[in-house]
Amino acid sequence: MSVAEGRSLFGLDRSVTPGRHRGLARVTPPSAKPSARSGPAGFVFVTDELPRPGEAGHLAFNHALLRWLNGRGQPVTVLLVRPRLPWPVQGFAGVFDPAMLRVEGPGLLAVPGAVVALRPAAIATILARRLAPAWLRRRARGGHDAVLGRFIDPEAAAWCARRIQALHPRAVLFDTIFRAGLLQDGRLAGIPSLVVAHDVFHLRHAALAARGLRVAPAELGMDEEVALLARADAVAASQPKEAALLAGLLPAQRVFSASMPAIACPRPPGCARLEGRLVFLGSDSAPNLDGMRWFLDQVWPELRARRPGLRLDVVGTVCGGLGAPPAGVFLCGRVGAIAPLLHRASLAVAPLLAGSGLKIKLLD
Repeated sequence: MSVAEGRSLFGLDRSVTPGRHRGLARVTPPSAKPSARSGPAGFVFVTDELPRPGEAGHLAFNHALLRWLNGRGQPVTVLLVRPRLPWPVQGFAGVFDPAMLRVEGPGLLAVPGAVVALRPAAIATILARRLAPAWLRRRARGGHDAVLGRFIDPEAAAWCARRIQALHPRAVLFDTIFRAGLLQDGRLAGIPSLVVAHDVFHLRHAALAARGLRVAPAELGMDEEVALLARADAVAASQPKEAALLAGLLPAQRVFSASMPAIACPRPPGCARLEGRLVFLGSDSAPNLDGMRWFLDQVWPELRARRPGLRLDVVGTVCGGLGAPPAGVFLCGRVGAIAPLLHRASLAVAPLLAGSGLKIKLLD
């Protein structure tokens, strides 16, 4: 999404003709521009995880989107429909300006620059997800290899609807179809809405199932996804091909492509690429684990037979689900900065056998 298109879509461009883009450009007249510290709440973003970079592609995208809005003077209230925090107490003041971003949710305590989980069950879930081994986390997912998302439950939906009605935002952004069911609540009538699609989920579901992976929800078809997206005024796809597909399925909606911003980080002078050094980076998502297991089993032995000196650095939370690595493979886990590893590598690999959407690792 370009700056000009984004400003037009979110009603930040005052030169836009009123009424364009299904009402998204006529949110606030020029004389009623909201203040970051008073007045309307700006925007509301409904999700279930605190947006942050460096852990998963969708979280990095959401983080970039909120930073983009804040950078244009637009405050954002993040509503977490489930307390999927990385820790029971999570600060974000070092990433976002607390005057421009607030995080709320059922069972959460919002304080400036941080959010705190209050319910014992939620705290136990957070700690288990963070500290448990990979096999136990999979068991907690009901044996599923991949969880595409969880639809918002009625209690959380009612809480969010009441909060959005009280905030009276300029627009509400929904993180994927799994939160879009909230749009059927009459209290959101008249508030411009946008779904950040991230993926065409019925295609992702089919691709993962074709690989023999157990996917939750058990069924997700095109008709169900289209019905959820059709409730919104606009849909942001993660790349042009998916935007074109969704535009054909949603003729009454404004559909556009909003790709992840990629900031160039050139290799510094004197930092040479190392011959025979390979790198893979990714989260512990099912497509990453499936692809890397295949690569290490089917491809890596052949590569090492031909080039015994090859080394593969595997970076990210994907390492936790791979077990003992073969010779020449080093599991680095999470690192503070990926740029040095990429600068030294001669080749990056991305053995993805199933999936859809925009692969942030390819931008990296």
